[in-house]
Amino acid sequence: MIGVYDYTVILTYLSLISGVLGIIIAVTGVGHPEIGIFFLMLSGILDAFDGRVARTKKDRTEIEKNFGVQIDSLADLICFGVLPVSIGLAQLRISGIFTEIVRRREYEGSFAMLIILLVIALFYVLAALIRLAYFNATSEIRSEEASKTGITYYIGVPVTASALVFPLVMIIHFFSDWDLTIFYFLMMLIMAMAFVINIKVRKPGKLGLAIIILLGLIEFIMCIVAFGYYTE
Repeated sequence: MIGVYDYTVILTYLSLISGVLGIIIAVTGVGHPEIGIFFLMLSGILDAFDGRVARTKKDRTEIEKNFGVQIDSLADLICFGVLPVSIGLAQLRISGIFTEIVRRREYEGSFAMLIILLVIALFYVLAALIRLAYFNATSEIRSEEASKTGITYYIGVPVTASALVFPLVMIIHFFSDWDLTIFYFLMMLIMAMAFVINIKVRKPGKLGLAIIILLGLIEFIMCIVAFGYYTE
């Protein structure tokens, strides 16, 4: 049977499963799109540790290493590319904006607004795909630079940043009376541009990773509290 099935890839597989479950819940109406946010954050937490877990195995073959890199990017595309879009479209659906735009498409360019939002969603997924493919294509170049300087840089903002950004938008939505559906898509557009912008972003060290995980846990707890408040 092809593939790798040892402990080095378990977290990546679990992250993918989390992302797919989030998509299913968001787009099928099984639950609120907000529940998809929990799966987005869960995928983010799993992704934060998968690389470190994989590197604990010292005797990995080149095939195992390359396989790990490829499936990580493929899983990231689903979890941090497709899932945030699914959550946004689900929020657009339940907010009533989608129904109203379609019903009143002849008035004041409402139908054009719907097209713009859909284009943003498509652009976001495309930008995430380009970002991940470029990351893989330049891995050797970054390794050479890191060996010389001792510092690893990314080009563009990592797609995993969406696991922190979009939950924050949803938290604001929870604790306010504002309908942030359009704002969610605006953030999607900003994130898409950040994925492909030609800037260097330093890879976080142990302290930086700890801070990111802490922020993620705080957001996770706040989402639980907010969702409990929302469903009362």
